[in-house]
Amino acid sequence: QVQLVESGGGLVQAGGSLRLSCAASGIISRINFMGWYRQAPGKQRELVASINSGGGTNYAVSVKGRFTISRDNAKNTVYLQMNSLKPEDTGVYYCYAYSRTDYWGQGTQVTVSS
Repeated sequence: QVQLVESGGGLVQAGGSLRLSCAASGIISRINFMGWYRQAPGKQRELVASINSGGGTNYAVSVKGRFTISRDNAKNTVYLQMNSLKPEDTGVYYCYAYSRTDYWGQGTQVTVSS
């Protein structure tokens, strides 16, 4: 079983930065796939960034070049560094993991003001 706890959300002005953290109860090096999703009010949840067990990463076009996903295996934690934030980045960000089945964190709110 994998449990995920997100932190690091908050309110920032456009152009600012935030770093989200996802602490996993499992050993992340043994988790096949981890990523960050976000959901804005009235919109579908979308995959923002992902990292696999081999370290390969993928990003949504809308965040590529601004966001970076990384991991610290010793801390069993995945991070999302968000730079040059835009108002359209506002939403609830969810940590996700796949290990035989889907696992979701409870989400952390990110609000970017103009």
